[in-house]
Amino acid sequence: MEAGGSREREARNYLEKHRIMELLKYLTSVLLFIRPEKPREYLIAILEKLRIAKATGVAFPFFMDHSNITAMFDMMDSSKKGTISFVQYKEALKTLGLCPADEVLKDDGHAITLDKFKSEVLLDGPKKWTQQRTAALRAQWHLEKQQA
Repeated sequence: MEAGGSREREARNYLEKHRIMELLKYLTSVLLFIRPEKPREYLIAILEKLRIAKATGVAFPFFMDHSNITAMFDMMDSSKKGTISFVQYKEALKTLGLCPADEVLKDDGHAITLDKFKSEVLLDGPKKWTQQRTAALRAQWHLEKQQA
C-alpha cells in the first residue's frame, strides 16, 4: 500500500510543482466561457501563445478583453440588478486566475457594480499582472470606452 501512496504523492508533487492543475482549470474556464467553434485548435493556439511567452520572457497572455469581462459580469448578474455579490466577485477573480484560492480579499460590504468589476479586473490588476500586460489592457479599455 505504501508504494501506491508514494506514487500518488509523487504525482501530486509533480502536478503542484508544474502548476498543471491551475493551467487545466484556466484552460477549461476560458474554453467554457468563449466556446470556440473548434475547441482543440483554440486550446492549441492558447498553449502556443503560452509557450512563446515563456520562451521570450513576454508577459503571460490574458485572454479576456473588455467585452468578455462585461459578458462575465452579466452572466453573474442574472437578476439584472447591475451588481454582483462579493462571493461572485471573488469566484470570478479565481476563474480569471487573478486570485489564488488562499488569498484573502476584504469584503467592504458593498455590492460590486460593473464599473467596479471592470476597474478591479482591468485597472487595478498590476498587483497580479506584469506592467506590460496591464498597460495593454488599460489602453484597450480606454479605447473601447471612447468608442462606446
